[in-house]
Amino acid sequence: MFYSVIRDIAKLIFIFLGFKSEGIHNLPEKGPVIIAANHVSNWDPVLVAISVKRPICFMAKAELFSNKGFAKVLKTAHAFPVKRGQADRKALKYALEILEQGKVLGIFPEGARKKVVPDAKVQSGVALIALKSGAPVIPIACKGTDRGFPLGWTKPLVVRVGEPINLEKYEGQKLSSSTLEQVSKEIMNEINTLLSR
Repeated sequence: MFYSVIRDIAKLIFIFLGFKSEGIHNLPEKGPVIIAANHVSNWDPVLVAISVKRPICFMAKAELFSNKGFAKVLKTAHAFPVKRGQADRKALKYALEILEQGKVLGIFPEGARKKVVPDAKVQSGVALIALKSGAPVIPIACKGTDRGFPLGWTKPLVVRVGEPINLEKYEGQKLSSSTLEQVSKEIMNEINTLLSR
């Protein structure tokens, strides 16, 4: 209830600021889904969340949960912590449980806010979760959030949702570091393609 109310209010505000979303029909209405988006601003998860009707369980850096009050808000918004820079098995297990329950998992493959470029190094977490779960990966590009405060009246402020990424060719393959790296690159390439449109 809280999530839906806050999301609807935020959506109205950002639509007034010129926000638009594209390709929302590419998101399955039910079943497990992994949303993989670029991350250049703290506005990115907000804009992705208001674009998608289904609640998104975002994987967020553990440091954000250090403040008890803010941690409560994040948990109410379905976010959960992940320790960056290490193999966080607890976060991985929780992410897989989310998908087993048929929910939407939100991940920023870069692992932190950064400018997206074709050669940007990305974390293998999203690839690992996708291959282990078999859930479809939906690439999303957030464009225009890198400005001080996103205003879409004069420049694009858009969330573009791409088609599900086909990872069938990796089924049955060993989850080696090279395989995870290749899948991660494919996912980021799809995001970058959406950004360049």
